Amino acid sequence: MKNKKIITIDGPSASGKGLLAKELAKHLDFLLLDSGLLYRAYSYCFDQTQSHDKTMLLFSELTIKGVTGAMEVYEGVNNITQLLRHEKVAKSASKLSGLQETRENLIPFQRKLAGSIGLVADGRDMGTVVFPDAATKIFLVADVEVRAQRRFLELQNTDQGVNMRDLIEDIRLRDEADRTRELSPLVPAADSIEVNSSNLQPQEVVNKVLQIYKEQIKEI
Repeated sequence: MKNKKIITIDGPSASGKGLLAKELAKHLDFLLLDSGLLYRAYSYCFDQTQSHDKTMLLFSELTIKGVTGAMEVYEGVNNITQLLRHEKVAKSASKLSGLQETRENLIPFQRKLAGSIGLVADGRDMGTVVFPDAATKIFLVADVEVRAQRRFLELQNTDQGVNMRDLIEDIRLRDEADRTRELSPLVPAADSIEVNSSNLQPQEVVNKVLQIYKEQIKEI
């Protein structure tokens, strides 16, 4: 039985999944699951411990807060959400996400977030592995150059040194790693709908997916 209270947004890095998931969650008053942020938080803890068992102890001490259309991570009283957005953490998380120990630790945690309130889950394997019963599954894609430009704009106001050539190459390498990893590779679910955001404004993508969602839940 399909769960009409779950929407999954999967796709490659910088395809616009985060913004889409955030706007959908706000519009529908659903909880947002930013799985990328969770994996970065896990990676942040792992870098301090180099042990999956010890990492889970540290991870369990973090506070994961749901705010309007967003998730935030706190270490004690310190909001470390922006720290987790750093490219160094992202690269580390990308490597760790392909390990069985990492996924075995985080998949149950993610599933616990699903409840009666409704959930928009953003990630790489939300529709294929974590929430295979989701009624609406979106696979969001965009051209590599478009995704690199989006990432550049996101990072240019930070203290991180970035350039377009490096970003394009990094995205291509990350795509290849995500597609070819043995465990939970980046592939669209058989019942997902592909949406290409390359030539669409963010609100156009949101409107398109909302229409898909409304049409699909009518059939349940």
